[in-house]
Amino acid sequence: MKKALPLLVLISLLLGACRPEPAPAATAADASTAPPGEVANPPDPIYLDPALPVEIRVEDLLARMTLEEKIGQMTLVEKNSIVPEDITTLAIGGLLSGGGGYPEGNRVAGWVEMTSDFQARALATRLGIPLIYGVDAVHGHGNLKGATIFPHNIGLGAAGDPELVYRIGQATAAEMAATGIWWNYAPVVAVPQDIRWGRTYESYSEDAALVSALGTAYLEGLQGGSLADPLTVLGTPKHFIGDGATAWGSSTNRGGAYEIDQGDARIDEATLRSLHLPPYRAAVEAGALSIMISYSSWNGIKMHANADLITGLLKGELGFLGFVVSDWGAIDQVDSNYYTAVVTAVNAGVDMNMVPSKYPVYIQALTAAVENGDVPESRIDDAVRRILRAKFSLGLFERPYPDPDWVALVGSETHRALAREAVRKSLVLLQNENGALPIREDAGVIFVAGEFADDVGAQCGGWTIEWQGAVGDITPGTTILEAVEQRAGPGVQVHYNRFGNYDRILDENSEPLIADIGIIVLGEAPYAEGFTSNGDREDLSLTETDVNQILNIRARVEKLVVILISGRPLIITEQLPLADAWLAAWLPGTEGQGIADALFGDVPFTGRLPFTWPASMEQIPLGSAAGEPLFPFGFGLELE
Repeated sequence: MKKALPLLVLISLLLGACRPEPAPAATAADASTAPPGEVANPPDPIYLDPALPVEIRVEDLLARMTLEEKIGQMTLVEKNSIVPEDITTLAIGGLLSGGGGYPEGNRVAGWVEMTSDFQARALATRLGIPLIYGVDAVHGHGNLKGATIFPHNIGLGAAGDPELVYRIGQATAAEMAATGIWWNYAPVVAVPQDIRWGRTYESYSEDAALVSALGTAYLEGLQGGSLADPLTVLGTPKHFIGDGATAWGSSTNRGGAYEIDQGDARIDEATLRSLHLPPYRAAVEAGALSIMISYSSWNGIKMHANADLITGLLKGELGFLGFVVSDWGAIDQVDSNYYTAVVTAVNAGVDMNMVPSKYPVYIQALTAAVENGDVPESRIDDAVRRILRAKFSLGLFERPYPDPDWVALVGSETHRALAREAVRKSLVLLQNENGALPIREDAGVIFVAGEFADDVGAQCGGWTIEWQGAVGDITPGTTILEAVEQRAGPGVQVHYNRFGNYDRILDENSEPLIADIGIIVLGEAPYAEGFTSNGDREDLSLTETDVNQILNIRARVEKLVVILISGRPLIITEQLPLADAWLAAWLPGTEGQGIADALFGDVPFTGRLPFTWPASMEQIPLGSAAGEPLFPFGFGLELE
């Protein structure tokens, strides 16, 4: 792409010789005759001509912009923090919804109204540059109630199917576009080496090749054949670079009880390049035009301050032509002096700053930095050129608002069927003894236990409706219990007790009834990032409560199946003999029917472990201790 750019410009200029000569772009002389703080605009600016190549339009628009307008484009504000009038007066370039950043009521119509109002304010600026609005749609449009929630990336890593991931990217993009949002802060292309990390489930695998294949497939699904197509969105591979290599106890966000998230990657350059760079190289080659920088550090240097990696490696060596966006308030961590932090990060190559709230302070600091000569104007132009390139490529100037007909795409039957397929393919059968699975058609009684068996929120995990996710009926979906009841049919008795207590269920002789099959669903409550002990978690063992519930139901069933709902492998070595079958379901999302499909043998088990399953905590991180893991990378049983 980079080498073809000059040829593209040359061809467009030659073609332009055959066109009526356009009005000239603004020059310094034009600016001198314009009112203070403005640049005189010729009529019919050529940047509004969609027939022209993107690069011609970018350069024309850039030449018309004041410093204030350029810095406005470099500013990304959280939607609850923006003063709406400031979108126009400050020429703000982007807005976002963080986790839980939904409008009142959290319905599609409310999202459309909100994003359209923001966009109208942006289009009312002097140059009419549209906003780009972003969300963390990391496993579907997760902030939106009623959206299709797909398995988190760790489950898609277990499925190992790039074509499936591509289609999930397409579906996610369509549901986002229906709400007027064309920028997704995904995929995570980290290569985690320590599963205690609270973001493990956002990644596909410990294997760089698998991460590269699936991350690229998702990016291409989001962006389609052309970003200008209406139902495509801008993807954002993240978090550049090495966030999967941070050391336990090295986090700089200890106030949030983080231990490894936002920590320090203490690895050499060879490891950084061989293990953590390949997914970014693949993403750039696949057309990425936005990449987010990591909170983490590399050998003590914050990534947001590392010019060698951002400008030298990403933009230089890899030839990345898109824009670099900071993580949420991450520039603040670069230096205790905010002015110094802004200067350092922008000079390192950060193009757009996710402020997210104190945007007037950021704008003032960056403006002063340019006026003081601490940030060159050429660096500002480079940043804005990259941002505009993405906006023109997306077709935002021609199509700033969503089509009302797209509303029907949100949570559609087609998308939910796709999510169900993804759940089926993500399941990894770890153990199956005594013919426990598939569940026989003549199984007369099934006992179901575990607090997560009837909890769609637990199935979805973090980044669903709220940043940390939440248990309970948070969005429409089918729980595992509901799916088992639907599949078992009217001739089968299904009894549910979250604690595994069935004392009141007796047989015809008034003796405790022994069920043909027991199913217990347990694991991790929802969490996101390193927050609290649920995120960065020092001990991944099952809780005492979990173990006691297994023992309770074991005594009342002929055969027992344990389903793990978790964002990473858990330590189950001692408990493995307590059940006949163990199933890793990861964080499957809203379509629990996919689990029942496999339990009853309607589809085969095809999932394979995307992470090594340790036998003990001593084997974490990878390579920490000798001895065989409980299950190796790539393991997964099939039914005979």
